[in-house]
Amino acid sequence: MNLYNETCFECSKIITNKYSTSFSKGIKTFAKRFRYPIYAVYGFVRYADEIVDTFHGFDKELLISEFRKVTFEAIERKISLNPVLQSFQEVVNTYNIDLHLIDAFLKSMEMDLDNTAYSEDGYKEYIYG
Repeated sequence: MNLYNETCFECSKIITNKYSTSFSKGIKTFAKRFRYPIYAVYGFVRYADEIVDTFHGFDKELLISEFRKVTFEAIERKISLNPVLQSFQEVVNTYNIDLHLIDAFLKSMEMDLDNTAYSEDGYKEYIYG
């Protein structure tokens, strides 16, 4: 299991390095024990954002809905065959990240699919996530 988890964290690191060179450089200022958890969270957030902002021509509502479902399944089961979700669930379960925060983030991603203008409460909800 160690090799699998290490490989999954490396996948998240690659995603972080490919998508954000400046953020990747900033991560290196943290102690080594914090780097892979940060890569895992970034990989998760990046994939959700890709669904919303990049996958044009695909059913984004279906994709984000499925992503939400498999995310919470991975967290509950403590395993995923998706390397990004595997490293993310490992961090969520290790650090006891509140599931409400993940739900709020995914809700913001879902809001991004349809809305471009929000009420004041809508902006607060979107920004919170």
